[in-house]
Amino acid sequence: MRKRIPIIAGNWKMHLTAAEAVQLVDGIHYGLPFPGDVDVIVAPPFLSLPGMANHLRESYIGIAAQNLHFEDQGAFTGECSGKQVKDAGADYVIVGHSERRQYFAETDEIINKKIKASYRNSLVPILCIGETLEERERGEVSAIIGRQLAVGLLDVPGPEAARLIIAYEPVWAIGTGKTALPGQVEDVHRLIRVSLALKYGGLVADAVRILYGGSVKPSNSKELLTLPNVDGALVGGASLKAPDFIEIIKSTG
Repeated sequence: MRKRIPIIAGNWKMHLTAAEAVQLVDGIHYGLPFPGDVDVIVAPPFLSLPGMANHLRESYIGIAAQNLHFEDQGAFTGECSGKQVKDAGADYVIVGHSERRQYFAETDEIINKKIKASYRNSLVPILCIGETLEERERGEVSAIIGRQLAVGLLDVPGPEAARLIIAYEPVWAIGTGKTALPGQVEDVHRLIRVSLALKYGGLVADAVRILYGGSVKPSNSKELLTLPNVDGALVGGASLKAPDFIEIIKSTG
């Protein structure tokens, strides 16, 4: 049977000042000083990365950036490179979130470049994939997920892919209050793992941790996190409230 340490990651998006961020992580750390066998990650805005990394140096909470540019330096006003993200103290980076795809026109090809930039700068990418409601209703889930994986991981070798974290986030369930049914979640997570096995082999497919994201909250996290191919959660709104985030972490036990 596949064994894995679950991940609970909180994507703060464009929320919280530096002081509010400190208050939140203190609430998580001291509210749950012994989280158990689980990797806990928070993804603050860029401006809070260095402060958070320094503040959490002795904590079990890891740090992710919410994005990066695919070049390591250059004339890209307003962007942050993987080199800068790593220097700020992050060990993980979210790549390809649906909001980046939707609002900033990120294509699978751009996301592939960002995946490579992540590895080049010793960052573990959290690759977000998922379908829209219209694509699901047209029966295109397998095709969409297959394309996002095939193009997003183009020319990414097996040893690097084995370190990858994937977050399945159905676009229609992000910030809407809607959650995919457990059967729908498990079906897509199994599809992702089978796709990885066909590309890289079973050992790599088993090593990749696949998270679910889409209105995850304390009331549904236990049911979702006990599914066979679900290895954790990428949490949005509920990650901004320490008690809610703690309850989701506890539901991995």
